[in-house]
Amino acid sequence: MCNKAMTSFTFLFLFSYLLNLLPIISSATDTINVSQPLLDGSTLVSKDGTFEMGFFSPKNSTQTTTNRYLGIWYRSIPVRTVVWVANRENPVKDSSSKFSINTDGKLVILSSNNTLVWSANSTEETKAQSPIVQLLDSGNLVLRDEKDSNPQIYLWQSFDYPCDTFLPGMKIGWNLKTGLNRRLTAWKNWDDPSPGDFIWGMVLGNTTELVMWKGTSEYYRSGPWNGVRFNGKTTPLFNLELYSSVDEVYYTYNIGNKSLITRVVLNQSVYSRQRYNLNVENQTWKLYSSVPRDICDTYNLCGPYGNCLANESPPCQCLTGFKPKSVQNYKALDWIQGCVLSEAWSCGVKSKDGFKKFSGLKMPDTTSSWVDQNLTLEDCKEKCLLNCSCTAYANLDVRGDGKGCIIWHGALLDLRVASVPGQDLFIRMVASENGVDFYPFLNLVCFIFVYCLSM
Repeated sequence: MCNKAMTSFTFLFLFSYLLNLLPIISSATDTINVSQPLLDGSTLVSKDGTFEMGFFSPKNSTQTTTNRYLGIWYRSIPVRTVVWVANRENPVKDSSSKFSINTDGKLVILSSNNTLVWSANSTEETKAQSPIVQLLDSGNLVLRDEKDSNPQIYLWQSFDYPCDTFLPGMKIGWNLKTGLNRRLTAWKNWDDPSPGDFIWGMVLGNTTELVMWKGTSEYYRSGPWNGVRFNGKTTPLFNLELYSSVDEVYYTYNIGNKSLITRVVLNQSVYSRQRYNLNVENQTWKLYSSVPRDICDTYNLCGPYGNCLANESPPCQCLTGFKPKSVQNYKALDWIQGCVLSEAWSCGVKSKDGFKKFSGLKMPDTTSSWVDQNLTLEDCKEKCLLNCSCTAYANLDVRGDGKGCIIWHGALLDLRVASVPGQDLFIRMVASENGVDFYPFLNLVCFIFVYCLSM
């Protein structure tokens, strides 16, 4: 009897232990299906354990009623770092909601009384036979058909609807077939994930640029893509790529060192786009870079033909061959009117029409520009000379010896000394001013020298 009792006790103990273990096992899944909703209190975990998804409340929330959001965060980092939020505009007011796939195969969040709180917008009309939701190791949440032989065909994905965080492999830009515009929008503050007024996205035109807006005003401009990077900036640790086709135009990045955990986030508290890298030893985030970097990153600070030099005081100076439009305003540190030519050029007149080369400048705003990918730099010059509205030209692509042509019409805006020299800009002016201008480059050298001494 004693042995039987002991055996029964051992069995009950093991059975009870396994029952207690089941929630832990079930909570470690990365997938749910139609019959398995994700309840508040349970989570999905990516296969490699990097990311976790579930309902959460902002840590320092001061709301009288606790707001609950469905989000994705890094699982192993002590201070919860949320990278995506589904219902950022419509929080749940209790902890009895659920995330599920409805009978139409769409993703939804339902409150305790089955009221629809959020549903996934999808441009795909295909309905899956056996829909599942999976949290990938990249941090991407995807809806796909379990019976599809290609697991990388997604009916919907969170990477198409970014919030304030840009992860490796994500895209900033456009799906030209569907009209989908992938862009980042900051949280209103650290306690409120609802969309703020600080936005980062891609502007499509003759060239491609990344722009940040503060409300409806342009706040920062990357400069045009020059075949290697967006003009005026570089990120050597990351593989930057601009992809362009008839179907899509987007910017993305990846990292060669897989042990590096990095993210880019829009911070509306200081109106800055910040890149953080994880310090693995103490599991905390370290600021790697931020944009704007200095006062000269302010959009068009110095006005037309004004050059911004961050290490000078005052920072705004007219380009060589130009003078302040209003000397009085310039002395009063009001640069918005910018500069005008010291001597006007005459279109087509040999002694009064030429170009001056400026090296080391960020390329001007490309809103009023024209491009041709096949013209040489010399052809570009001739094209500009034949058009009396042309004010400047440059290579479109800096790789190799340079190729392609970009031509500007009208005043040149948002100029500054570039952080990465190497591209030449040819500005139209009287022939007597024609020549090579090293002034911006020398200022850049001085800036780098001062910066190195301060490190």
